Amino acid sequence: MAVLGITIALLVWVVTLLIISIWKQIYSNWNLPPGPFPLPILGNVFQLDLKDIPKSFTKLAKRFGPVFTLHLGSRRVVVLHGYKAVKEVLLTHKNEFSGRGDIPVFQEYKNKGIIFNNGPTWKDVRRFSLSILRDYGMGKQGNEARIQREAHFLVEELKKTKGQPFDPTFLIGCAPCNVIADILFHRRFDYNDKKCLRIMSLFNENFYLLSTPWIQVTKLLLFHEPSVALFTLEEEEKLRLVIGPSRVPAVKDRLEMPYMDAVVHEIQRFINLVPSNLPHEATRDTMLQGYLIPKGTVVIPTLDSLLYDSQEFPDPEKFKPEHFLNENGKFKYRKRVCVGEGLARMELFLLLSAILQHFNLKSLVDPKDIDLKPVTVGFGSVPPEYKLCLLAPLLQLLVALSCSI
Repeated sequence: MAVLGITIALLVWVVTLLIISIWKQIYSNWNLPPGPFPLPILGNVFQLDLKDIPKSFTKLAKRFGPVFTLHLGSRRVVVLHGYKAVKEVLLTHKNEFSGRGDIPVFQEYKNKGIIFNNGPTWKDVRRFSLSILRDYGMGKQGNEARIQREAHFLVEELKKTKGQPFDPTFLIGCAPCNVIADILFHRRFDYNDKKCLRIMSLFNENFYLLSTPWIQVTKLLLFHEPSVALFTLEEEEKLRLVIGPSRVPAVKDRLEMPYMDAVVHEIQRFINLVPSNLPHEATRDTMLQGYLIPKGTVVIPTLDSLLYDSQEFPDPEKFKPEHFLNENGKFKYRKRVCVGEGLARMELFLLLSAILQHFNLKSLVDPKDIDLKPVTVGFGSVPPEYKLCLLAPLLQLLVALSCSI
């Protein structure tokens, strides 16, 4: 009887704890956005595909709307999905959601630097860092000269491939790395420098971001979509007419090549490099679309839902530079919020133009067989590895003639 009494008492205790836990969940979420009901301790872990969390967010948004609540274990998170919801958090209420949510894998860097800093020194560190970067030439015309110098080294290194298949991951990735090194240290690394290659290798291993926009440019732009492949031939000729065979591409050339400019922006949209964005945190109690978001709540504004919003970008699953062109073929300017966007966009335009100025790109497989699906989707979208050939225009002509004989 004593054992039975203890068992019943334990069962009553467990049931009571479950009831209290459920009541707390309901009470604490009373004014929050809707979402799936969380399990005690585990939260909504079973509603998420850990191999593709952004896809899970999309499914939940269809069910609960553009603003919904999730529980990752015992941690409450509000997810924003779609252009309007993300814009409201990042622009309309940017001060209210300027905090940085905790990221467990970066706990060591909490309240340090800029990206992971959520402490009282964040604004001072950010202001100081921007001031120093401006002194080093960030946002000034000096950066164009740096990229142009590096474009020359990149082209010379690519010529060494002699039309043979190669993996562009590290070779092309060295170019933006050297631009940053020139800004910060006034020096550049050789493309075979072991220290530089080691740094990029460690970055790829730690963050599992095996690609930057540079690595995906050629495959996306030239091989997969027939209409874009046709553009390549036309734009290469235009490059040689506008820029010539020897002059280094310049930012001013964007006005004469709106399609190339649109391609650069479409690359940044299409690759969806960081789909779920870094988490933000509410710095005060805030009303958002009729819901009260308490101070300290972690908020995730999903970037992929913005970049693939069908109302902003018709046929978002297709690589279409026309997304950034108006009906007259002129470039459409859109507002951006990324501080480093200007430098990245300049690098993309100048380096890509330099590559197309000197080479024709050749895929090793039939364009229709190219798979653009990422290998994995976590913090970043990781594209599959691939190889390609770079042929000088004259060499490509000789190859074509030999094949026709």
